[in-house]
Amino acid sequence: QVQLVESGGGSAQAGGSLKLSCAASGYADSYYCMGWIRQAPGKEREGVATLDADGSVRYAGSVKGRFTISKDKTKKIVFLQMSDLKPEDSAMYYCAASGTCPGLLHGLSGQGTQVTVSS
Repeated sequence: QVQLVESGGGSAQAGGSLKLSCAASGYADSYYCMGWIRQAPGKEREGVATLDADGSVRYAGSVKGRFTISKDKTKKIVFLQMSDLKPEDSAMYYCAASGTCPGLLHGLSGQGTQVTVSS
């Protein structure tokens, strides 16, 4: 059974940085796409960044140029480097995995890690 465990959330001032990590255990070869999604109180989940098996990456327009998704050589740890944070980035961040990137919002996800950005 595949499990995703996030870490690295916390509090930051606007303009600051945080780095999230996601450790995948029991990794299944069918999860070709990994990424990060987030959900703020009262809002729907939204995709933040995706990393496909071929190395291609995509970002939500609101984070493009500020966030960077990457993975380590083992391909079992996925990172999200967040820079120039804004209060609107405050949300619960979930690591996610799916067979395809368009399906990431409905795929497997972890328990989440809270990110709070103050102005």
